[in-house]
Amino acid sequence: MSWLGKVIGGTIGLALGGPLGAVAGAAFGHAFVDKREDEYLRSIPGNKRPGLSSNEEAQLVFFTAAFSMLAKISKADGRISEEEIKVVDRFMVNDLQLDEAARETAKNIFRNAVTSSQTFEDFAWQFYSVFKYQANIIELMMDMLLRVSSADGNISDGEEQMLLSASRIFRFSQSEYNRLKSRYVKKSDPYYAVLKCDQNASNPIPIIQAKGLPEEFVKFASDKFTEIQDAYEHIRKIRGF
Repeated sequence: MSWLGKVIGGTIGLALGGPLGAVAGAAFGHAFVDKREDEYLRSIPGNKRPGLSSNEEAQLVFFTAAFSMLAKISKADGRISEEEIKVVDRFMVNDLQLDEAARETAKNIFRNAVTSSQTFEDFAWQFYSVFKYQANIIELMMDMLLRVSSADGNISDGEEQMLLSASRIFRFSQSEYNRLKSRYVKKSDPYYAVLKCDQNASNPIPIIQAKGLPEEFVKFASDKFTEIQDAYEHIRKIRGF
């Protein structure tokens, strides 16, 4: 059984804690047990509470953080428009190719995050605390936030402020953020932006890793790798190396 199946079935006894744990608990319709309480319950003879592995817990954090932060960005201007809902739906179907159960789970997280008293920054900090040593996963999250925010053809001032806040929490420099943004808001050669370099840089080498991602996000990561490979081949042909 996958991490998602365990959570939907309410069979886990391991808490996320923090703002993401609160959203996940509300979305899945059952409370997450505190880790110390879980250890105590496991010590009782005959009381076996299957938990999540560390990797499954990380996947739950990524999944919950992704749709929680998207919810807050969608509400950045005070309301969520029909177009923004359609953008998130298209992202779930076309980019992530989530099945029906996963889409319903994502929508539950989204709805609960929208009304949560926790802020976008609260979600971003908890996500970063789990993945701060996995730069490629952090960049994938930032790329996803930018992709969805710009999908309607415009990044509003409110969305921009949240995106900049995320970039600071994720330890991106202004130039790194601008390069990521230029993949979707074209101000420079998008091929160089994809490879995180400019036209004066030495010959680039494409590198990407997607370990630790929920399987629901693997296709999105794979598409990013294909985009990087295509950009690399384009620049390689131009430069003749």
